[in-house]
Amino acid sequence: MKNQTSYHFIDINGVNIFYREAGPKDAPTLVLLHGYPASSFMFRNLINQLSDKYHLIAADYPGYGRSEQPPIAEFEYTFDNYSIIIEELLSKLNITKYSLYLMDYGAPVGWRIASKHPERIDTLIVQNGCAYEEGLETFWDPFKVYWADHNNKEAEHTLSTFHNPDGLKWQYTHGVPDPSVISPDNWEIDLRHLERPENGQIQLDMFYDYGTNPPKYPEWQQYFRDHNPEMLIVYGKNDYIFPVSGAEAYKKDVKNLEYHLFDAGHFALESHGDEIAETIKDFLDRKVKQ
Repeated sequence: MKNQTSYHFIDINGVNIFYREAGPKDAPTLVLLHGYPASSFMFRNLINQLSDKYHLIAADYPGYGRSEQPPIAEFEYTFDNYSIIIEELLSKLNITKYSLYLMDYGAPVGWRIASKHPERIDTLIVQNGCAYEEGLETFWDPFKVYWADHNNKEAEHTLSTFHNPDGLKWQYTHGVPDPSVISPDNWEIDLRHLERPENGQIQLDMFYDYGTNPPKYPEWQQYFRDHNPEMLIVYGKNDYIFPVSGAEAYKKDVKNLEYHLFDAGHFALESHGDEIAETIKDFLDRKVKQ
């Protein structure tokens, strides 16, 4: 029987963080880490599909969804800070053992947590999230220019187009065989937080800070080799942002890997949510002690 999802706000290091929760609190926990430009809304269906047997937590990062957006002058928008926020949230909720679902931005947030606290990790579920240079193909060229020169206005202009309405729609529909199955609610809801004052600059700050992730890839790959985590890959194979080459690369270092590709784009849950949920259920049922 499915469990009702509940919606909460909690103070984490002085920032009001919104999170969704469902499932029995004494069941194994799966922490869902959302990507850009989304929020925990992207997990609304998956939460419902898994809440009969698992405890689900999905938070919005500062500046995303319904979480508070502190002024840039008072909060450093970085992947380091986001990982600290998620760590502190789990600590406040007394969650010490969990699986992680890592998607897009959720990957570098989650890899920081997992490599820092390997003993806390039950399993890792990776959906279109990167830990290898091979996964940073053509889409990332303007980002690399921006990382090299934070003042490059041409690169900044290109990157700004990703969070205008057309750019948002493209991220949800590109690579999807039948775009009519993708609800426009997705990018309309994203626009709600993206149109807040200062948010455009926050997105550029996060784009720039993404440049801190590739230098950490060797460290995260060493974590895979040293700790042999149980990992499930559920990738949209038509994703232009994080292409299949990035998914294939995990095979180099992850021994305990189960690998599934779907005929989907970047936000694979929107078109193939039922299939992905069944794959996750099967994986968790076998890999996590109830």
